[in-house]
Amino acid sequence: MLAGLLAVPVPTHSAKNTAPNAESVIDPRVVRLKQFFAERDCPLGEYAADLIKAADRNDLDWRLLPSISFIESGGGKYYMNNNVFGWNSCKERFTSVRDGIHYVASRLGNSELYKEKTLDEKLKMYNPHRRYAKQVQQVMRTIAITDPRLLTVD
Repeated sequence: MLAGLLAVPVPTHSAKNTAPNAESVIDPRVVRLKQFFAERDCPLGEYAADLIKAADRNDLDWRLLPSISFIESGGGKYYMNNNVFGWNSCKERFTSVRDGIHYVASRLGNSELYKEKTLDEKLKMYNPHRRYAKQVQQVMRTIAITDPRLLTVD
């Protein structure tokens, strides 16, 4: 019996590190944004990761940019000059939608007009119409992850 225990095969290769790296982990917020835009047939879903990245880099609520784009351009259905946010009354021209996303996020997070303001104050500055802030915040609530199954990725 002792001979049998000594004859147990020993693996000749080292085990792979199976811990996921940061790039392979799927962000549930991206999943949710893609789902939100797809349910509404909005083309901006292809930029979900850019919207999240821009929000994170500029310390913004991850739902803010998609919500503004939804109110301003129907989530990328109706816009001009690659400006899905209606920035500067739609007069601002961007070289691409992606550039517009990062530019607007940077302004909302860092310009003196918006920095250090509450969400309500930012939205009032962005568009002073009485109902605008409430409309954007309603979309933000709709986007919010409410299904805990979306928080786990297999």
